[in-house]
Amino acid sequence: MATAEFIDQILDGTVAMKKTKKDPQREHRITMEIVVDAYDESERAAAWYCYLEDRLRFPFSAKCVGQRATSPLWVGDEVDVHCLAPDKECEHEIFVEIKWDKHGLAVPLSQLRPIAVDDETMQAVEDWHYWVGRGYTF
Repeated sequence: MATAEFIDQILDGTVAMKKTKKDPQREHRITMEIVVDAYDESERAAAWYCYLEDRLRFPFSAKCVGQRATSPLWVGDEVDVHCLAPDKECEHEIFVEIKWDKHGLAVPLSQLRPIAVDDETMQAVEDWHYWVGRGYTF
């Protein structure tokens, strides 16, 4: 594949990413603590939202680790994350709000890696990254 074509595919999100390796301990936590009583898409979305709402300590700094066609962030950008986006914005994917220009902007949590945060925040974000990396959906 030509380099320019590959870069275009990275930028528009069409490059297939390698699936995250299965982690039995994380699978158990997700299954038994996060989505244990969630039986459909809306219940899984609500379960994830509540889990992250309880465990993320805001504000925190984060670095963009993945390009998304729906986000203005570039890999390597550092941002300040202020809160989860409203639950209605997280019905299909988890978004967090960052300061952007003079206003807030919701970006995918899967696009960000926290910098120097407490263990609980890091584990929660890593759990979400794992869920997305395994190809799981609500």
